[in-house]
Amino acid sequence: MRYKYITYQDRQQISARYLNDERVVDIAAALGLSLTSVYRELKRGETGSLDRNQRMAYDPTLAQRRTQENLKRRGKTSK
Repeated sequence: MRYKYITYQDRQQISARYLNDERVVDIAAALGLSLTSVYRELKRGETGSLDRNQRMAYDPTLAQRRTQENLKRRGKTSK
């Protein structure tokens, strides 16, 4: 499987599918991501509360903001 950056649109799809109680395996397959990537993404966007399925709530906007902050803090890499 090739590496792929998760876009904001991907994060919105993850959010919608996760809220519809889809399995993480199915979400990963539908988006062409590894299972680990989806689990890390769900952890990145945790809000600290539970959703209607009694799982940790996921916010795609929060995940996007955290990703952008991490990239800014990391800075440019030299080759």
